[in-house]
Amino acid sequence: MLQFEVNSFIKKHITRRPESMFLPDIDTNKAVLSNAIQGKKLLVIGGAGTIGSSFIKAIIRFKPSSLIVVDYNENGLTELTRDLRSSLSEFVPTEYITYPFDFGGPIFEKLLNDHQFDVIACFAAHKHVRSEKDHLAIEAMVRNNVFNTKNLIELAMANKPNHFFCVSTDKAANPVNVMGASKKVMEKVLLAYTKELKITTARFANVAFSNGSLLFGFLERIMKRQPLTAPLDIKRYFVSPEESGQLCMLACIMGNSSDIFFPKLNASQMMSFSDIAENFLLEMGLEAQHCQTPEEARQLAKKWKPGMKKYPVFFFASDTSGEKPYEEFFTDTDNVDMKAFEALGVVKNSEILPKENINGMINQFDSLFASNKIEKKDVVNLLNNILPDFSHIETGKGLDEKM
Repeated sequence: MLQFEVNSFIKKHITRRPESMFLPDIDTNKAVLSNAIQGKKLLVIGGAGTIGSSFIKAIIRFKPSSLIVVDYNENGLTELTRDLRSSLSEFVPTEYITYPFDFGGPIFEKLLNDHQFDVIACFAAHKHVRSEKDHLAIEAMVRNNVFNTKNLIELAMANKPNHFFCVSTDKAANPVNVMGASKKVMEKVLLAYTKELKITTARFANVAFSNGSLLFGFLERIMKRQPLTAPLDIKRYFVSPEESGQLCMLACIMGNSSDIFFPKLNASQMMSFSDIAENFLLEMGLEAQHCQTPEEARQLAKKWKPGMKKYPVFFFASDTSGEKPYEEFFTDTDNVDMKAFEALGVVKNSEILPKENINGMINQFDSLFASNKIEKKDVVNLLNNILPDFSHIETGKGLDEKM
């Protein structure tokens, strides 16, 4: 399926918006955005991913003088560069450099020490509920989402940017999985520095057909002649890749320090993965053939040939750890501003913990991770102690057990 067809499908069947919901806010704030970006030096971390690369495409239209992109995904950086330089519509700054290394390592520290950036935006994170497995996977998630974020802020303090942005997730609101909980802790880390540095973040919906997502997997399954699978009882908010980048640009530049942005979407705009799968097949001239078991679906997919109208699918009730049937962007205790922007809400005046408390949390994680007898439940218990609103859903099953 060609890219323009994917974008058309997203607009028609997922977001059901003919154009980006954020265009009016971008147009209204064009002068402010241009003043903050044009001729400025940008650092984008995790820029090879779907959201990071979409942020780059949104922000370079305001013509920065320099763009440096860091991502350990060397292949992703290569494709990003080819994509930008092959497009008729994209502006590429004179200074454009991609670095394939980790933002938690010593080489990255040298980069921060050698440059004065006007904008730093970080998209490097563990962002999949699927990454919740055992204590090893969770430690990697916490170190990336929490430890690395704290280190990044402290490095940035030496040469303070005008704008510092780090992406969060809707799963940080009333979290039920470790990924969401780690991002909620990350938000607490960010907030602790907001009096010394202009820091904003954003919680937002699933990005349709983002790399590694279930919807992106539909394309892979079709190309490999494998069945489509999806949960029947899970609904999610969606934004397009373009919208994800624009949302983050607005949050990065337009926000006041400590602001947490989110898209103004309502419950009627949530979509189930199974409905999207059915529409996906219909768009390709196919009809879903419902199977009772994964094995039945695999066998039918093996026999499928071009020209056959029915394609095997296996839809199931979700029974994996950390899966919430719906998502939310804020809680009842949040102070929310719904008037400042047309398509964005903002959580204002969140609790700011002293840095001593943040260091105490980091030390608790460090002590736990140093133990030789750590188990997943130990990390979950610590997160429960740190986050009163964390209500972990544990079923004993993970997404790696699903197709």
